[in-house]
Amino acid sequence: MKFYDKGFINKYDNYTQVQIFSAGTAILDMKIYDDRVCKSTFECQDLKTFNKKNLNESYDEMFLKNLFDRNEKEIVHRDSEHKILIKIRRD
Repeated sequence: MKFYDKGFINKYDNYTQVQIFSAGTAILDMKIYDDRVCKSTFECQDLKTFNKKNLNESYDEMFLKNLFDRNEKEIVHRDSEHKILIKIRRD
């Protein structure tokens, strides 16, 4: 998955929602729960399966949720070994 556009991170009691837009169109709408990730383009996957398919199976199950739940202005996760770069900048 590669995205370089603006989006929103919304935190709710039971999940964190990540929405990314390009030219006003949602290109990613993902809900991250404690036990699964749901995207609008496919059914929900448990966290381990999501990591294996989209990141790397070595990633901790809570990696994605913990990453988006951080309240820092800028977050950079660089994994050269698996060629993964995640940058989050909050306005």
